[in-house]
Amino acid sequence: MSNESRLTAVALVAIAGLSAEAASAQQEVYPAGSLPSFSGPDKTFTGQVDVQVAFPGDSVPYSGAYVTFQPGARTAWHEHPAGQHMVVTKGAAITATRDGQVVEFHEGEAVWCPQGVDHWHGATEHSAMTHFVVTGSKDGENVVWKDKVTDEQYQAALKSLEQPLKLTALSPRQQQMAVAIAFAASSAMGSLQVNLESALDQGVSVNELKEAFIHLYPYAGFPKSLNALAALMGVVESREHAGKKTTIGPEPEALPKPDASQAQGEKVQTELSGAKVAGPLFDFAPGANTFLQKHLFGDVFARGVLDVKDRELLTVAILASLSGTDSQLQAHIRMAKNAGVTDQQLTDLATLLTARVTRSTGARIEQALTKHQAD
Repeated sequence: MSNESRLTAVALVAIAGLSAEAASAQQEVYPAGSLPSFSGPDKTFTGQVDVQVAFPGDSVPYSGAYVTFQPGARTAWHEHPAGQHMVVTKGAAITATRDGQVVEFHEGEAVWCPQGVDHWHGATEHSAMTHFVVTGSKDGENVVWKDKVTDEQYQAALKSLEQPLKLTALSPRQQQMAVAIAFAASSAMGSLQVNLESALDQGVSVNELKEAFIHLYPYAGFPKSLNALAALMGVVESREHAGKKTTIGPEPEALPKPDASQAQGEKVQTELSGAKVAGPLFDFAPGANTFLQKHLFGDVFARGVLDVKDRELLTVAILASLSGTDSQLQAHIRMAKNAGVTDQQLTDLATLLTARVTRSTGARIEQALTKHQAD
């Protein structure tokens, strides 16, 4: 008799039940953007806050969502009956409790808020923030909203975390432009708008910022450059309507004649690189070096408004804001040094972008500078 024929009717029924249970216990995919998204209501949030549900809590006692806070935005005071984990995916977050604890946490860092603890969380004044939250539910409830966080409470929390930046080598103008270009390169438009206001308030000219965003496109592409220019245009128009003082600044210089652009660009490229640029990559694709010489180092660098040191500082900030650009960043650390940028200016730039943009942006500059110094 076969093993199959020895199975009793009861056993066969049990096996059938197990098969049905296994078939029903399938993994489920929630495609990105397939679940509800919404803006946080004014009753429970201050500023622009956008929520994208990642997975629901209909089959488990917890749910997950990505929540993005624009600069200055925060939740109202609230508590979670079953607690909440918060993991920053971009920027820096702050959270505070009723007893006065204030915590700042950054990309990749997580905070656990236990059940029943009154707290709020949000972004800093200058930078947007996204965190992924996993929120538990108890008796069908995952949050209890309370009073809104006042401006005074928010400012007090920021002040408790304040650590004055000790930047000795970068001018205020260079600082403002570096922060703006880093946000533009990473497409953080809400953060960019806030910092454009700050830059213009501090006397950075409109034409300097225009030139910075034109300089952006050879390194990060036209879409980011044009979006940044559009943001600048909007801020300038808004300031005009509000009667705010805005410095326009000198206009760019005339471009070299077409037949002179490449020769001039090759000269600039050679001076920045410390030697004539050649190698297997440009043997493989010589057109790339032609465009670098003729257009980037010829036409773009020849526009004036920003000098070579300014442009190399901006280039380092741009490349540090992008992923997958380690070799180019390393090259431009060397080129910045050849242009006369000091180690202290690059260190200040890393410190500035760590504090005002993201830790990872500043860390990339620190790592590239350390490697350059070791070579």
